[in-house]
Amino acid sequence: MKEDILEQLAADYLEALGYFTLTNVKFRPDPSDPDYESRQDSVHSDIDVLGYCPTRIGEDRVIAVSCKSLQEGFWPEWEVKAIEENKIVSGREAWRRYRELVVPKWARAFRKCISDLTNETSFVYFTAVTKVNGDRSPWESNSKFRETLGAEIRLLSLSEMVQAVLPALSSTVANSELGRTLQLFKASGILGGKDA
Repeated sequence: MKEDILEQLAADYLEALGYFTLTNVKFRPDPSDPDYESRQDSVHSDIDVLGYCPTRIGEDRVIAVSCKSLQEGFWPEWEVKAIEENKIVSGREAWRRYRELVVPKWARAFRKCISDLTNETSFVYFTAVTKVNGDRSPWESNSKFRETLGAEIRLLSLSEMVQAVLPALSSTVANSELGRTLQLFKASGILGGKDA
């Protein structure tokens, strides 16, 4: 079950691009991992959306999405600084929201989960957000995150999802919630379609 509207939209976005998707895919470090600590690692985390497109060749054949639906948007520089300085955000350490990017044993578990489900070892990691505020590079080009996860990292805003899906819409009823919602917005005049 998709628990968050941004997760639903991210899954619909990937499906509109030809991906098969799974949502809320559980993973955690294996108890046989040398760094495993039962007190810290016994509770699962999840990949919000995992997309697989068999017709694509390369890293973007598999896309793993972590959704952060913050109303005020996502500030890459602030998030990186909060992680690096071990700040408390919403009652817990900031790094815990991104454990697969900063903790090697969680990154290993993340990669293994993807490999087990897709039979692929390379993928692109998207952080899906409502809006990107400021420069993307502190997040997307973060060498520590990339080294730990072993993947390219991209930010994906809600606006980018809409802009990617919108041009492909026709008058045929769309097969995704995002596509159908956009069709209705166009028909109502909200998106420059017919007058209301």
